[in-house]
Amino acid sequence: MPVQTMDITVNISEDQTITGLSQLIQPYKSEIYLKKLVRGSVIEVNLKSFLGLITLQLSNGDRLTVRAVGEDSEAAIKEVVEFLS
Repeated sequence: MPVQTMDITVNISEDQTITGLSQLIQPYKSEIYLKKLVRGSVIEVNLKSFLGLITLQLSNGDRLTVRAVGEDSEAAIKEVVEFLS
């Protein structure tokens, strides 16, 4: 099963929300994960989990690893990276 990973720095505008990101990735079959260091602990959440997204508390300047696993992982990761950076 194809796996794609990419490290990015978050740079989003105020009108971009986790709700928008959540809706954007729904059509993808791949599982998409974000990994971030939060208060000294590495947290990885499934992007399709709204609660997981809230847990990450994304803000500009955050360093993330985006990982997508599945047949459309390349397209999925591209979409997420474009949204977040």
